[in-house]
Amino acid sequence: MKYTDFDQLPLLLTVKQLAAVLSISLHTAYDLVRSNHIESKRVGTQYRIPKESLKQYLDT
Repeated sequence: MKYTDFDQLPLLLTVKQLAAVLSISLHTAYDLVRSNHIESKRVGTQYRIPKESLKQYLDT
């Protein structure tokens, strides 16, 4: 799905969605999450990125 507005984003994004929103590679998205540049939560073996964490990252 193409998001055209921040309000359209789900409350929790997957790393794949994060990569699509930022127009970056999946590898780079994982690097941002693993380095804690973008705050994330672990759900089992998967990462979930709160929408507000993305906003904070973009505001810095």
